[in-house]
Amino acid sequence: MTETNVYTRNKETGETQGLPLVSIITPSFNQSAYIAATIESVLSQDYPNIEYIIVDGGSTDGSAEIIERYADKLAWWVSEKDEGHTDALNKGFARANGQILAWLNSDDTYEPGAIREAVAFLMENPEIGLVYGDCNFIDENGYEFGKFNAAQTDLKKLRRGYVHIPQQASFWRAEWWKKVAPLDESFYFAMDYDLWVRLAQIGEFRYLPGKNWANFRLHSDAKSIADDDRCWPDMMRVHYRDGGSFFSIINAKHIIRKIIAPWWNWRRRRKIERSLKNA
Repeated sequence: MTETNVYTRNKETGETQGLPLVSIITPSFNQSAYIAATIESVLSQDYPNIEYIIVDGGSTDGSAEIIERYADKLAWWVSEKDEGHTDALNKGFARANGQILAWLNSDDTYEPGAIREAVAFLMENPEIGLVYGDCNFIDENGYEFGKFNAAQTDLKKLRRGYVHIPQQASFWRAEWWKKVAPLDESFYFAMDYDLWVRLAQIGEFRYLPGKNWANFRLHSDAKSIADDDRCWPDMMRVHYRDGGSFFSIINAKHIIRKIIAPWWNWRRRRKIERSLKNA
């Protein structure tokens, strides 16, 4: 592989039999152990109008070679050095033509029927700009060991730190995205929280309990485990940027989270270890 490899495939945009085009972006970097499962979970969806874009950051572990095996089924993919996770996402969304957007990280997966169900809801509810369902926690072998604490939220709750939106199980309208894009590349961890806050300023979100749409893979190298301490500082940046006070619910949660962080991460790692032992 050369330093920069770009592969494109012509794909009709717009609508197929009245169904909106859905653009899925997967940012990837050195995730060869999981990237094939991620790709398969997108390509096996029973929704007929998907534009799948993969942005690899110049992986050196064989990820690019795995992605290349699927090149004829991708709308576009690239393997080249980038400025990180958020930069890769922006690069992918800049290529997206869909009326509905989502991203799926290269170690996560969709459940069967997820895209079809999300699109059906958005088509039936034009006033809703973002819809999300439930999400499992899975270990490195793909075994479920818990659930994301998804719940209905809105701008007021988001600004208090009650996020409850699993990014892996979220789908939103491109017309909303265009009003707030791109993602802020200064955020390492909470670029999704920043996006939810900005989208919630436009209109309504909807949580669909019982709709199991995705799997969030937690493993020792996952950002959510290895760099968890960078999440809440990013969220506080959003809070203060939007005029938030030090004397606020979200800051109280931030302080508590800093105190319990060692226990919290130990507990997560123990759950992963038990899942692997019971596999």
